[in-house]
Amino acid sequence: MVSHTSGQSLRILHLEDSVADHALTAITLRRAQVEHTMWHVDTLDGFRDLIAGQVFDIILADYKLPGFTALDAWKLVSAAPRHPPFILLSGAIGEAAAVDAIRLGIADYVLKDEMSRLPHVIARAREVHEARLSQEQAARELAASQQRLAELTEHLQSSIEQERAAIAREIHDDIGGSLTAIRFDLSWIDRHTQQTDVREHVQAATAMLQHALGASQRIMMNLRPPILDQGLVAAVQWLADSFERRSGVSTRVHSSADAIDLPASVQLVAYRTAQEALTNISKYAACTTVHVELSDTEGVFTLEVTDNGCGFDPASLNKPKAFGINGLRERARTVNGWLDISSRPGQGTSIILSVPLDSPADKGGDQ
Repeated sequence: MVSHTSGQSLRILHLEDSVADHALTAITLRRAQVEHTMWHVDTLDGFRDLIAGQVFDIILADYKLPGFTALDAWKLVSAAPRHPPFILLSGAIGEAAAVDAIRLGIADYVLKDEMSRLPHVIARAREVHEARLSQEQAARELAASQQRLAELTEHLQSSIEQERAAIAREIHDDIGGSLTAIRFDLSWIDRHTQQTDVREHVQAATAMLQHALGASQRIMMNLRPPILDQGLVAAVQWLADSFERRSGVSTRVHSSADAIDLPASVQLVAYRTAQEALTNISKYAACTTVHVELSDTEGVFTLEVTDNGCGFDPASLNKPKAFGINGLRERARTVNGWLDISSRPGQGTSIILSVPLDSPADKGGDQ
């Protein structure tokens, strides 16, 4: 049997085998001035057909019906996305059974001898339902936004690395070539002049030129170190040696193998992570030793940079302008990895990059 009581606004489906109880429900809603259209059904097949072909705002259901219970109807409803609130309206349900039903996801329950509560329960269920839908929508939008941010970050990092490589090539080909040519000219002048003051100027210019050549080489190495072509272990060792020479801080590198076979994208992320970590150490750590560990055991590549310096409060990383570390986190995500930071004031700092080696992102090419 299927029937409906006309009204406006709320579309209510009532699963009930008693015509009298259905009529009492309709009267209760009218007295409470709840505008509605209510469909009445008393079989599970009829219920299934209605929810398949119509959209409802509320479902009311008796607990025990001939041959089935409201839980059978709930299984049909709960399988659908964005289903409406489902309220038990029954005189034959114990409190324990009602609590179990709510744990399954049913919105609420009302005893038939407390029918006057029904309008309030419907209003509350609707509010909760709308809040849940809004929360789910916000979660979807946030996930989509995070995905777009991750894609933008990956694109920007790729663009930055390409630009760095282009600048490094220009420095090598144009500036480096020009400086080398000037050095040859200065050498020629030095060999062919007999004037003491000219030779002194040439020697001073040669010294400055040598300084400029060294600076251009350092800039090129920082922009796109050619040593990465020899593998990450060699590149990190070069980075550590350079850091030790500049800072005077004892820096040791340990690797699980002489060479670790990694995709180019992961190598670059790991190299930039080590580079940023050492830069931060030179600025803030005030340490005497640094240890760098590289390993690729158990299907995960790990880079760990640890110092024995002054440490810091990890909560400070949540500040809006903590761009360096936050940038490393975003870099890690571009290869499906993650960054962990452990530190305490006075107890040093450890930065750990972890990247699953079986992830699809590892199959990417050069950045």
